[in-house]
Amino acid sequence: MSFEESTPLPEGTVIRKTTGTYDVQVDGYTVRCELSNRLRKELVYPIADPSSIRPHVVAVRNIQTIDPVAVGDRVRYLPSPSGQGLIVEVLARRSRLARRESTGPFERHAFEQVMVANLDQVIPVMAAAQPAPKWNLLDRYLVSAASLDLQAVVCITKLDLAENSPDLLEAVEEYRRIGYPVVLTSAATGAGLDELRMHLAGRLSVFMGKSGVGKTSLLNAIQPGLGLRVNAVSGVTGKGRHTTTRLEMFPLETGGYVVDTPGMREFGLWDVGGMDLALFFPEMRPLVGTCRFGVDCTHSHEPGCAILRAVQTGTISDRRYQSMRRLTEEAG
Repeated sequence: MSFEESTPLPEGTVIRKTTGTYDVQVDGYTVRCELSNRLRKELVYPIADPSSIRPHVVAVRNIQTIDPVAVGDRVRYLPSPSGQGLIVEVLARRSRLARRESTGPFERHAFEQVMVANLDQVIPVMAAAQPAPKWNLLDRYLVSAASLDLQAVVCITKLDLAENSPDLLEAVEEYRRIGYPVVLTSAATGAGLDELRMHLAGRLSVFMGKSGVGKTSLLNAIQPGLGLRVNAVSGVTGKGRHTTTRLEMFPLETGGYVVDTPGMREFGLWDVGGMDLALFFPEMRPLVGTCRFGVDCTHSHEPGCAILRAVQTGTISDRRYQSMRRLTEEAG
């Protein structure tokens, strides 16, 4: 993605996007930008030795992503006399949070939906109660993060509603044993808020969780008014191609930023088809390739499967194993 100019173009960070418009932060001020049509196309060159053929475009095709620009992207833009701009280049990303777009039954294939770029970590949020935690959904979030080489910090909200629940404590201990940081919080009592602030300070963090898990109250407790501002932005959702029509980075008083992904009914994994999903489960990863049939093992029925043996001995929980199998069949 490039644009030839005799003078360097200004650069900035996309801090807010709605359908068709992008707010770019540049040295303390914000520029409203639109997107150059060139960024929605991919130029196709012939496959040959570069020294044997003069480079020329043989085809132009649409990019295989919903939107080439995401919140968090560093971009270059062409300024206009009106004070607005035209984004003409997206700089290289150091990380991204992406998912498979939601599609109807007649779609031939789905596109990648990059939700946030250049993030440091994801914060999957589950309520201890009201609604009851969906651990399989948490596993989906964690696998998505692992597949994109992103760190994850699990946040449990509404601790005051189920503080002594044996099932909750058992699940929390399981995730901690696997190696995930788990923060138990309550906006009502203030439990865990200082620990969560420590994890957020100086980082670009993305909250993931369904509606009703208490993200708004939690963010308000972390920083007064933050949850209300986030909620006002994150309420526009749907199941079509533009599932998230508005996203925004919000600054934290402790340094860093927070982005909230609206409560989503679906979170399709992107670009994991054909991969061994066990690689994204920390407790299973060391066993991949050690089965009798090596990397060809599907971990479903084969004799000599190291992962099945670990499930039978209790080293790996059956619930986490079933999560892996479900995601494997889905990625199929």
